[in-house]
Amino acid sequence: MILYIHGFGSSGQGGKATLFREYFEDEVIIPSLSYVPSLAIDTLEQIIEMLLSKDETVGLVGSSLGGYYAIYLANKYDLKAVLINPAIYPYKTLDKVGMAMNYFDGSNFEVTSEHLKNLKSYEVEFVKNEENFLTLLQTDDEVLDYNEAVEKLPNSDLVIEEGGNHSFENIESYFRKIGSFLG
Repeated sequence: MILYIHGFGSSGQGGKATLFREYFEDEVIIPSLSYVPSLAIDTLEQIIEMLLSKDETVGLVGSSLGGYYAIYLANKYDLKAVLINPAIYPYKTLDKVGMAMNYFDGSNFEVTSEHLKNLKSYEVEFVKNEENFLTLLQTDDEVLDYNEAVEKLPNSDLVIEEGGNHSFENIESYFRKIGSFLG
């Protein structure tokens, strides 16, 4: 089973999530996660532990902040993970305490300094099994510096595409590779 983890301010109904749902159908779970890091991680851990208790193979796909969560969870549970333009230091890149917008429904939520401290607590200093990671990066990501992911996971299966954007243009062209990697 694939567990798709969306990025900051997104939801399980976002554009990329919808593409994953259409392609992977009943082989993917795509929850809409809380903007509160500890609640998001708790939800993801409950799903992973439920699937593992049923002897399911679990693979993670994380986009942006979801990639940060995926690194933590893959390291904790020894899972394979696909990272799409992952946030490596979200407690720095999201350092905009105050109001933020949910891209799905336009609602607002507050990012607090406590949330950023909470994010830092999920940082993985040492990635145990880099071979468990497929890292998909586009160099023209307007939000994150792709070099941070290269430095963090130099021995992962790295795919670096020139151009693109933070959303990762044409992600669907990698669905076969993602399925094969997680399979």
